[in-house]
Amino acid sequence: MELAKITALMKATALEAAILTGHLVLYPSGIVSVRPGGSPTESAPVVGGGGGGRPVVLLHGFVDNRSVFVLLRRALARHGRRHVEYLDYSPFTCDLRTAAEALGRRVDAIRERTGRAEVDLVGHSLGGLVARYYVQRLNGDARVRTLVTLGTPHTGTTVAPLADAHPLVRQMRPGSEVLRDLAGPAPGCRTRFVSFWSDLDQIMVPVETARLDHPDLRVHNVRVSGIGHLALPVHPGVAAGILAALDAGGAEDGADGGAASVA
Repeated sequence: MELAKITALMKATALEAAILTGHLVLYPSGIVSVRPGGSPTESAPVVGGGGGGRPVVLLHGFVDNRSVFVLLRRALARHGRRHVEYLDYSPFTCDLRTAAEALGRRVDAIRERTGRAEVDLVGHSLGGLVARYYVQRLNGDARVRTLVTLGTPHTGTTVAPLADAHPLVRQMRPGSEVLRDLAGPAPGCRTRFVSFWSDLDQIMVPVETARLDHPDLRVHNVRVSGIGHLALPVHPGVAAGILAALDAGGAEDGADGGAASVA
């Protein structure tokens, strides 16, 4: 491995360690229940009507909680997204399809409460697969304008083989029943997809698994350089990309976003 790559990997690893430390401090705050639609950040100044005011639902990854989205939620609120909510699913969940069904109920409740016909979804890691299953297999495309995934194993990750004891991890493995189902035909899917993937993501093995390539889906893939898996939902450069993706409502079918350096 050339020196430049080693240096970049060391920097990304150091950043991941720092983010993990901070996240462990914030993690307990993500366990406290919050009333639907309630958040201190909703009183933040509004700088415009990004995305037509559509509500945004954030979905965390495996054994995580909503605390991972503290910074992203603030960025969304400052940008005019006044209805930003979460789907918290328990680490004891044994089937991501169950979480996808819960997401459907949450989306319907948000639409009824806000009077909006559509929402946007942002999913980190496993959360992206939960959201994608809802959109592709539970008719969520009629209710979701844009789905943004961050470091999501769309074709499966081989990292940490000892973690296969957990059924959710097994569903994130290449060739799992869920991933085979998602790879199947999805004609007429109305949702636009934007997939952020990092070339230094050590949880996505291989890193290209976080790209979304499907002949029936309208996908915009964005390659990120300089950060790892944990940094994707907290880095301001990625947050700016998410805001742009939600405001645009997606990109051209099959377009690739090229490389975006956020180091």
